[in-house]
Amino acid sequence: MTTIKTPIIPTKSTFFGAQKTLDYQAICVFSALGFFLDDDTYYKEQKVLKPGHIYNFSDNDMLVKKEPYFKWHYSPQERPLNQVIEEFSELFETIVKQQVGDKKVILPLSGGLDSRTQAVALSRISADVHSYSYKFQGGLNESAYGEKIAKACGFPFQDFTVRSGYLWDCIDQLARINGCYSEFTHPRQMAFVNQYNQMGNVFSLGHWGDVLFDDMGVKDDLPFEQQVDLLLKKVVKKGGLELANILWKHWDLLGDFEDYLYERIKTLHANIDISNSANARIRAFKSLYWAPRWTSVNLSVFESESKVTLPYYDNRMCEFISRVPERFLAKRQIQIGYIKERFPEVARIPWQAQRPFNLYTYHRNHKPWNLPYRIYNKFSNMLNSQSNIQRNWELQFLGEENEHSLKQYLFSQTSMEHILSKSEMSDFYRKFKEENAVTYSHPVSMLLTLSLFFKQQKV
Repeated sequence: MTTIKTPIIPTKSTFFGAQKTLDYQAICVFSALGFFLDDDTYYKEQKVLKPGHIYNFSDNDMLVKKEPYFKWHYSPQERPLNQVIEEFSELFETIVKQQVGDKKVILPLSGGLDSRTQAVALSRISADVHSYSYKFQGGLNESAYGEKIAKACGFPFQDFTVRSGYLWDCIDQLARINGCYSEFTHPRQMAFVNQYNQMGNVFSLGHWGDVLFDDMGVKDDLPFEQQVDLLLKKVVKKGGLELANILWKHWDLLGDFEDYLYERIKTLHANIDISNSANARIRAFKSLYWAPRWTSVNLSVFESESKVTLPYYDNRMCEFISRVPERFLAKRQIQIGYIKERFPEVARIPWQAQRPFNLYTYHRNHKPWNLPYRIYNKFSNMLNSQSNIQRNWELQFLGEENEHSLKQYLFSQTSMEHILSKSEMSDFYRKFKEENAVTYSHPVSMLLTLSLFFKQQKV
């Protein structure tokens, strides 16, 4: 008998079952969302172990029993905000210290709050840290925020650039690393993955802090049906429904795809036993189904080079969140309070989402206080029209050389016969090129991902 206890938020997928029959319904959902839902995989017989469960398998790997040991809940314990911040401070620094030990830490830094919070914690435990940020080729210099944080903390800092067309040099490697369970334009770290082993031997990553330590932007008494509608809007990507609907018809599946997807989301959300807070229930849904099947998938890229640690994924952090009053989670108050208390100099560095304001002044990010910056920013963008790359697909799909490589995978692979006809493929590509690149970048990227899957599986 083998027993497996899965984390509340797993860092990787653990598969069981055979790869026999393609699950076309699951692949349609994957095409719409960009991640597989619940325990789905590409195959009907193969599943992924659910978060927060204990599984028992027989000696011949047959599932004998499974049961949850943790269920998301909202059980707020009333106490002052400053006490909550102090509890978080002690817990967060304890988790970070236990995770990294005496190893050399690789810390990605951005202008946001999650990695900034980690930087403060790592500086307080005197960890050996090598930090880095990245920017897009032809984009804004967003590395400047990370560099300022690194300087304040005394960390060595490296500035990387995500270059145009890097994807085509590593796409087969990436397909093997993430198993084609995520579209290929999201793991931007592949652009400089080979440089990680020179920087350290353990990553400290800030994934999911922005979900746990903020509200979901709704009133706590939002009715259940409206919660489901909101979740659908959040998880479905632009152009995703159009692609999924065409695949559903192409594979001659019964019923209507959108009805199928709605009922699945509704059922999964109904199974979350939280009725006293819509924000907590939506956060639980995202932590159960979005984090493990989307956010965690590309952690495999980091893990291909060094050990991965994630303080916000820790089981103790999930338990902590469930006991914090929702009004204190809203607006990132806990992380902001922690940084201001533990490292005021870092708190004074501009917050990218609220630029040019910092953690002391971000409340002023409205008229008339932000008017001078908005005027400056508008004219700066007009003068520097080349600095407009904001998304990785722009660097990998646009331009003559990129288009040649993309079309090779879409139209010259025999594996694409399992997906769509050439005319249907051509229509999506035409819409991407001629109608709306933002909307149709997702369908094109998903078709690229599926082409690599079928190529590798030789289905």
